[in-house]
Amino acid sequence: MKEYLPILIVGAIIGCVSLIFLIAFAAVKNKKEDMGFDRNMPDSEIIVRLLRYAKPHWKKFLLALVIMLFSIAYDVVSPLIIGHIEETIKERFEMSYLLILVALYGSLLVVSMVCTYAQAMILQKTGQKILSELREDIFTHIQSLSHEQLNAIPVGKLVTRVCNDTNAISMMFTNILVNLVKNLMVILGVLVAMLALNYALTLMVLCFVPFVLLFTVIFRLFSRKAHRKVKDGTTDINTYLSENLSGIKITQIFNREDKKLSEFLEKSAALRKAKQNQLFVFGIFRPMVYMLYISSVLCLLYLGGRGYIKDSTFLGQHIESWIIVSFYMYVNKFFNPIQTLAEQFNMLQSAFASAEKIFTIFDMEPQIIDESDAIELDEIKGEIEFRDVWFAYKTDEWVLKGVSFHIEPKQTVAFVGATGSGKTTILSLICRNYDIQKGQILIDGIDIRKIKISSLRRHFGQMLQDVFLFSGTIRSNILLRSEDIGDETVMDACRYVNADKFISRLDAGLDESVRERGNNFSAGQRQLLSFARAIVHRPSVMILDEATANIDTETELLIQDSLEKMRNIGTMLIVAHRLSTIQHADNIILLSHGEIIEQGTHQELLKLRGRYHHLYTLQYDKQQLEQS
Repeated sequence: MKEYLPILIVGAIIGCVSLIFLIAFAAVKNKKEDMGFDRNMPDSEIIVRLLRYAKPHWKKFLLALVIMLFSIAYDVVSPLIIGHIEETIKERFEMSYLLILVALYGSLLVVSMVCTYAQAMILQKTGQKILSELREDIFTHIQSLSHEQLNAIPVGKLVTRVCNDTNAISMMFTNILVNLVKNLMVILGVLVAMLALNYALTLMVLCFVPFVLLFTVIFRLFSRKAHRKVKDGTTDINTYLSENLSGIKITQIFNREDKKLSEFLEKSAALRKAKQNQLFVFGIFRPMVYMLYISSVLCLLYLGGRGYIKDSTFLGQHIESWIIVSFYMYVNKFFNPIQTLAEQFNMLQSAFASAEKIFTIFDMEPQIIDESDAIELDEIKGEIEFRDVWFAYKTDEWVLKGVSFHIEPKQTVAFVGATGSGKTTILSLICRNYDIQKGQILIDGIDIRKIKISSLRRHFGQMLQDVFLFSGTIRSNILLRSEDIGDETVMDACRYVNADKFISRLDAGLDESVRERGNNFSAGQRQLLSFARAIVHRPSVMILDEATANIDTETELLIQDSLEKMRNIGTMLIVAHRLSTIQHADNIILLSHGEIIEQGTHQELLKLRGRYHHLYTLQYDKQQLEQS
């Protein structure tokens, strides 16, 4: 049988080279293509940054690797024990020796199972800790970003970063890396064991590796396309559902249910077809690799059996039956990790891609930060001054142009003007949601850039037109998780702003559930809750941005009464289109194209008979017409 030697040696050499290339191909090939975008961050940098999270837990990872060695020992030793059991049953007929082998095999199996469980538990707990730390860090970082930065990033992307991408990284720590190391060590250990047992049969097994490489390359080519189509189809249908479920009321009003259903079925069919193609690709690859495994087993049984039956040698080595049995198990343990290596490296690269997306968020430096010498303000009087303030959201597209005004403590000042004149922008700048390009904004004579952001915003209470309520209860929405405020204080705030009238009619009172965005309350009720939320935290400056818009007349009267009460709390800044709601303001500032064109009291501005008089006359005539 020495005539097989040249063929086996050449095949084994090709197999070894193919095995090395298979590992390198799986590791490198995915670097740019499968992720759907070109990498801007090298893998080495990603690994270094991820290891910073793993570093505090290195002892647990080391322990998991040590435990893993016992599991690998079982994979390498168990075929030899099975082979010797076969030999004992066939030739020795020694029950004591057989019992020893069976007990040894059973002990190794139990130890392997215990080690596998312990390894999984250690890695899962460690991975979840790392995942929790990563989520906390990215959420904290997102909260530190400015309004401008948050407006530039779709909310869906941020949610994906915090949830999906962190899960992909968690899989890397809990499963991928360890299995990669384990599979590589199993392949190496099994290969060494087979060579020590019978090098001739080992050469025969290695001859099949080039075919595994060929099928893997073909599989990766088609699976990449199939995966992209599934991903595109899933994204398409999720986008469609998100938009149309949000606008389902419009669909019902215009009786377009059949049309929307037809569009949904079309997208669903496209996704189903993509999924079927993906399943077809995976359904072909696995049987092909399994066919190679069976072919190697058949060759093993033929060549080994031939050498055993004829009581001859195979390439100079005597073949015994127990060697054939052991090799049969080794072949299985050799092929199984090979066919999963490519998939594991693919998952690893996917985790790297997720890490890159997360680190892209981390690399966004907050635009609004505290200066090194920023101070804390325990209290403020409410004096506000703008000195020649210039501001633009985009370069050279000025929203405010040299705006200057002065507000005394506890004054009520209203800002009016056409849409886009800069009213809301002024309120945002006072809270330092954005930084100005020129000029100064002073609170009690101190530049707001010299005040810590958290300290500055703590003294403001904001009531906006679009009230946002969180899922939870009325109490939690008023307190915003400030547990040091008691129920009596909360109810005092509710009574102060007239919110107690509708809260008292609710079955659960302050514990009434609030659904998503507060959609189980009317616009007026949500507005009153926002007033109570602002009052309960005792702000020194109240900001109302169109707080009386889009509400019924009865609720508006309650809000007007609340506003009169709140004038005694501190400085009040109001943006309103209804000029009738600001007639009692101490100062009214009329803006146009980012500049102040008129300011004074209601009566003073009417006497000027300028732009304010014109706006008031238009609204008054319209109101008279509606009443008639």
